[in-house]
Amino acid sequence: MIEKHIVLEDIDPVVFYGVGNEHLQMIRSLFPKLRVVARDNVIRVLGDEEQMAMFEENVEAMRRHILKFNAIKEEDILDIVKGGRQKDVPEDVVVYTMSGRPIKARSENQQRLIEAYQQNDMVFAVGPAGTGKTYLSIALAVKALKDKTAKKIILSRPAVEAGEKLGFLPGDMKDKIDPYLQPLYDALEDMLPQVKLQDMMEKHIIQIAPLAFMRGRTLSDAVVILDEAQNTTPAQIRMFLTRMGWNTKMVITGDMTQIDLPRTQKSGLVEALHILNNVEGIGIVHLDRRDIVRHKLVTRIVNAYEKYDESINKDGL
Repeated sequence: MIEKHIVLEDIDPVVFYGVGNEHLQMIRSLFPKLRVVARDNVIRVLGDEEQMAMFEENVEAMRRHILKFNAIKEEDILDIVKGGRQKDVPEDVVVYTMSGRPIKARSENQQRLIEAYQQNDMVFAVGPAGTGKTYLSIALAVKALKDKTAKKIILSRPAVEAGEKLGFLPGDMKDKIDPYLQPLYDALEDMLPQVKLQDMMEKHIIQIAPLAFMRGRTLSDAVVILDEAQNTTPAQIRMFLTRMGWNTKMVITGDMTQIDLPRTQKSGLVEALHILNNVEGIGIVHLDRRDIVRHKLVTRIVNAYEKYDESINKDGL
């Protein structure tokens, strides 16, 4: 009789154990000669050495399955233990959410964004609200981290007010900045276990910071995303783009209809798209109202505002 402890470090143990420990009960029934006790993220196993080796191998296969799909079903456990078979992620799926939903292109332009990311080291994704440009970009970054093609993810946004001044918000600087970065937190929480995400942030594997904090850095072995780039000044976006280091991919997203800069200030994104339009290694993808994947009302709202803007420009007001 030997005893071993297996630590489930990079997956959510609740997903592994199942609702009401139903997966754990099934695993115990498949290994009747072993005594299996689970507490938090540690599995304590006692029994025969040969059975123990088989158990460890199968638990590792289940762990890899959960890393891929963020979920596991009873039939998946049976396939792994009885048949030694593991499912592959379909080619059109980027990653899976924590609920097991596949994240993939839902429109032609979203597919263009994925292809541009694969073919270029720098990609600009420009389009109106709800087209999935930020969410899909973060999914691509999470996939790179899981596939070990990148060592870290760096997410940034310019802290530009949309009607509310930073100085009037309560708290210290982090408290003032966090609301601007919340959409990035939300996307990450949808794709990574909460405990794992927190650990990655503490170890700086995933970094979320306002654009001003990028100055002086060289960003290597990373996927770097600049969100809401329409609110950068020409100097800010130039500073950001030149932070690019070895083995790094950059994705810059923005919405030209939501520029919150003072009227006298030119958007850095507008200037960058003009200057970098034909530079080799840079992909530019334009998304439009047909790519909106939020509530159907978002499409109607975008259409209504576009018509209003056209009428204003036509009347010269």
